[in-house]
Amino acid sequence: MRQRRWLELLKDYTLDIKYHPGKANVVADALSRKPKGAVASLLTRQPHLLRDLEESQIELIHPTQSTSLAALGITSTLVERIKASQGSAPELVKLMQKVEKGTISDFSMSEGILRFRNRLCVADHFELRKELLQESHNSTLSTHPRSTKMYRDLKTHYWWPGMKRDVTEYVARCLTCQRVKAEHQKPGGLLQPLPIPVWKWEHTTMDFVVGMPRIKKHHDAIWVVVDRLTKSAHFLPLRTTYNAEQLAELYIKEIVRLHGVPISIVSARDTKFASRF
Repeated sequence: MRQRRWLELLKDYTLDIKYHPGKANVVADALSRKPKGAVASLLTRQPHLLRDLEESQIELIHPTQSTSLAALGITSTLVERIKASQGSAPELVKLMQKVEKGTISDFSMSEGILRFRNRLCVADHFELRKELLQESHNSTLSTHPRSTKMYRDLKTHYWWPGMKRDVTEYVARCLTCQRVKAEHQKPGGLLQPLPIPVWKWEHTTMDFVVGMPRIKKHHDAIWVVVDRLTKSAHFLPLRTTYNAEQLAELYIKEIVRLHGVPISIVSARDTKFASRF
């Protein structure tokens, strides 16, 4: 969104953006002409920087007249923490043993760390996984991505069972996303109850019960047709491979023959019902 805002601003101007290398910049700036002693004086005048140096256990030693701080490197301990947590996870220890025996192909060991297709395997550690989710969603470098974008970014470096489910649940609980990101769907509206029928078998409902054990006639489903007034029902055996034409013939044979043609039929949005029944 920030890039889009700047693009909308720049498109109103006629300009050419050209790259200018740093070594070609012969104009002296303040940073390149700052004396060495200014760094020390700057540090002593800002207490919060001194506190940060004290917490990091960094000291400036003055052995001679001229002292300078060349560079300060900061490394993350996340990989070491993931490595330490793998040793305390029984499921990952079993995978490590399988990798050593060569009985598993997708997992590998690199520098003592278990990897799944070159991705770090994260143990079932609540605080560690929560930190990874926070860094990829709430940090200053990320702009609260959706669950799909967040999952694609995470899976390039990390892996754990059920990671997609955890990402979806984390994004769904984010208060910032709930306040800012609106749903682009039409609201469902209020419930509209069906009117009470006046006469029996004028208004019916129907649905399938599938997953039944197959009998001798190869029937593996039950078609339930219920009268909305008397709640009496017909249970018709059928096959899940029946099309809309076969269902209509069966309905005429078993329902219309006994109760006549109904005024309305309430059904699920099954393709067999919604297409040509």
